[in-house]
Amino acid sequence: MEKLPTFENWPYRVPDFDEAIKKCNELTEKMRNAPDGESALATYWEMGKFSDELADDLTHIQVLFTLETQNEKYAKDMMLINEKMPLLQDCSTSFAKAMLDSPHRPYLEEKLGKYLFLMQEYSLKGFDPCIIEELQKESELVMNYDALVASIQVPYNGEKYNLAQMGKFLTDGDREVRRTASEAYYATLETKREEIEEIYDQLVHVRDAMAKKLGYKDYVELGYIKMCRYDYDREMVAKYRESIHKVVTPLYGELIREQMARIGIDDPKIYDLNLMFKDGNPLPRGTTEEKVENAKKMYDELSKETSFFFRFMDEHHLMFLDAKPGKQMGGYMTYFPVKKVPIIFSNFNGTSGDVDVLTHEFGHSFQAYLSGDIEVSEYRSPTMESCEIHSMSMEFFAEPYMHLFFDNPEKYRYEHLASSIEFLPYGVTVDEFQHWVYEHPNCTKAERNAAWHEIEAKYTPEKVELEKDCPYLMNGGRWLTQSHIFGMPFYYIDYTLAQVMAFQFFNLDRADHKKAWDMYIGLCKLGGRYPFCQLVKEAGLEVPFEEGVLEKTIAPLKSVLDSYKI
Repeated sequence: MEKLPTFENWPYRVPDFDEAIKKCNELTEKMRNAPDGESALATYWEMGKFSDELADDLTHIQVLFTLETQNEKYAKDMMLINEKMPLLQDCSTSFAKAMLDSPHRPYLEEKLGKYLFLMQEYSLKGFDPCIIEELQKESELVMNYDALVASIQVPYNGEKYNLAQMGKFLTDGDREVRRTASEAYYATLETKREEIEEIYDQLVHVRDAMAKKLGYKDYVELGYIKMCRYDYDREMVAKYRESIHKVVTPLYGELIREQMARIGIDDPKIYDLNLMFKDGNPLPRGTTEEKVENAKKMYDELSKETSFFFRFMDEHHLMFLDAKPGKQMGGYMTYFPVKKVPIIFSNFNGTSGDVDVLTHEFGHSFQAYLSGDIEVSEYRSPTMESCEIHSMSMEFFAEPYMHLFFDNPEKYRYEHLASSIEFLPYGVTVDEFQHWVYEHPNCTKAERNAAWHEIEAKYTPEKVELEKDCPYLMNGGRWLTQSHIFGMPFYYIDYTLAQVMAFQFFNLDRADHKKAWDMYIGLCKLGGRYPFCQLVKEAGLEVPFEEGVLEKTIAPLKSVLDSYKI
């Protein structure tokens, strides 16, 4: 890792896809004709090395495109990737089938583990060459959505801001600023609404067509397969959502009422929901560079592993933090398996969310770093809901160091914990909405928006009451900027499951920091060797689907909030 050049000096390579497909097919034939188990195993390792090298080049292009969505070269190369990826996926599933059908499978299972073969079985369930055209269309539509949202400019006070940059105005302590910023924000989104809705309408029909071609009842079935939900199903998720409704929705309402009383507003509006304290939300001190320097101090104190790795990330320019015109919305971590490094992508906007990114996305990166030497590439990263445990838990492990960023760290801790609790009902709103959408693929756009509004009212009635003066939200528009709904269907309940696990770490950390941190390191080093429920148990945590776990996890949190001196 020490010899790695800084990111801007990495060579830019667009793969020769025809050669890549040829190579993949050759390795598939080699696996099919392997004379013995050792030869089959050697072929698996060869495919792994080839796939890692290809992933490094593809990921590099994808990162650069998200940094500059208006760059014609990157856009052109991304369009090529979107066109060719389904063809590569076809090759990959052919290789998986060759392994599954191999007469040497018992030997391979002994050397590589049976879980790998379960993964491969799911990859075959989720793909067939007959859906290549739909996959290409899906990628094109998602890319169009990302570029469209990234291009949105909100005119405000004589300037123009992208959606992320508007965050500082939407959370301003001055109510008039919040009101006018909110009006400008939603008025701008209203002008893009029809275009965004049309993209999603096409996505729903493309995904439904994929599911039907593969013989599934609906895209929900296919979506669960593509999300690699090996040890839980939609019925378990539905029951879990109802637990959130029963346990957390009442607490959500209590926190909102306390918030409005705290900020002294008798006639609250939707734009007041963003203000946690009367004198303004806690804002981090300093520039981006100063925040990074303070993060170094934090990770120096937390552990030797975090100290080394955060400094490595900074020195090699692997963090892209500031919001800029044309930059994709949101934040993410992605990994380069050959270089064995991740990158962190975010959109700093001057709010406490800047600090959240330095902990959340670093948690993802830290897990990738600790699991980078796992030989079986499929075991390096766990399934999505498990991945989010590392990031959300790191947010809480970082809380003792918030004095490095805030003048009043107790206010940040309160805001962070309260917001994390309040997120759970929103998270299951997104999930239930997606189930409804793909169970009703031929509904109208108006019916889709009405469904969102109804589900939102179920889980967060206090918030919906505040939306009544905002036509965009009252007409069910909030979901249109939730990028996961477009680009990663069903990837949202994962955040809520991980949040419950992070609360378990938080509760334990308050009682025994060393035990909690050792368990966290152990979880990170496990990588993705097990599916979600088993991984949780292996790490010493409790599965949130099990009876009573949610109630027990949530119960101590209100007392913690009440203990903060705010």
